[in-house]
Amino acid sequence: MPARIDTGPPGLDLGRLRGHLGRHGLAEGVLTAEVIHGGRSNLTYLVHDGGRRLVVRRPPLGHVLATAHDMGREYRVMTALRDTGVPVPRTYLLCDDPEVIGAPFYVMEYVEGGLPPATPAIEAELTDILARLHALDPSALGLADFGRPEGFLERQVKRWKRQLDASRSREIPGIDDLFDRLARAVPVTQRHTIVHGDFKLGNTLIADGRVRAVLDWEMSTLGDPLTDLALFLLYGDFASLDTGGPPEAGTATVSAAPVLAERYATGAGLAVSRLGWYLGLACFKLAVIAEGIHFRYTQGLTVGDGFGEIGGHVAPLVAHGLHALESLEG
Repeated sequence: MPARIDTGPPGLDLGRLRGHLGRHGLAEGVLTAEVIHGGRSNLTYLVHDGGRRLVVRRPPLGHVLATAHDMGREYRVMTALRDTGVPVPRTYLLCDDPEVIGAPFYVMEYVEGGLPPATPAIEAELTDILARLHALDPSALGLADFGRPEGFLERQVKRWKRQLDASRSREIPGIDDLFDRLARAVPVTQRHTIVHGDFKLGNTLIADGRVRAVLDWEMSTLGDPLTDLALFLLYGDFASLDTGGPPEAGTATVSAAPVLAERYATGAGLAVSRLGWYLGLACFKLAVIAEGIHFRYTQGLTVGDGFGEIGGHVAPLVAHGLHALESLEG
């Protein structure tokens, strides 16, 4: 049941929130709220005041690094993308004062939608949205300082190597070779753009066969747009990763990837001739993430359904990444 104003779900003081929203003309009646499940990191709530529905988003409970859960960052990029053709929820309010609900938060509109299975039409629309995002000029949107685009790819390769070294607990055939080959052949970025950082079907809302909103911009920055494209295509190859399950090659749209890549290239005005390198990086990233989950699971630090199987999918990801590089080099 939704929480009444005198309680509220964990992490959301409805009494204080009601007063703050009221001062900004965003709430009138008694507030109720419920947690919107499915987010990977930040907490998301659906808030009702009897006549209006809003979404409140805040960092996870407990001690967190501010840079990893920057509410202002998500709010800023979604606000800037309003009316650009990239579908995002309309933003209403950013609160930096942790005294209100215990942490910074922002408020945005509630968008109807869900997550049905992928279809060719949805995949094509997502590809067009990604191309549209990457065709935007960050400076024209007031986002010239939104990241450090120079050296972006080099930093990505080094970052995921550091993450790998921090969770090494077993031999992983090929993973060091994958890193070495990535590090030796970093491409020259064609154009620095806004990148989402985790663009996939699972971070969208779909209704009536259309993409209504792209969500979860917490990893967005300025960088190389082909990193977004490669990860999007890889999630298509490993479709069950999109719903939190183990990756299984060939479960969805492997054959559609070249078609989608060419569609993207036309829309974004970018060459995809070196896409194999970016696919290798995407595989390395997901392999390192999966290995980190496996390491924490073996240490008893992660519990839940499916976590025991994640470690078994590191090797296929590494093999997929090496194959992508071999296709490029060949």
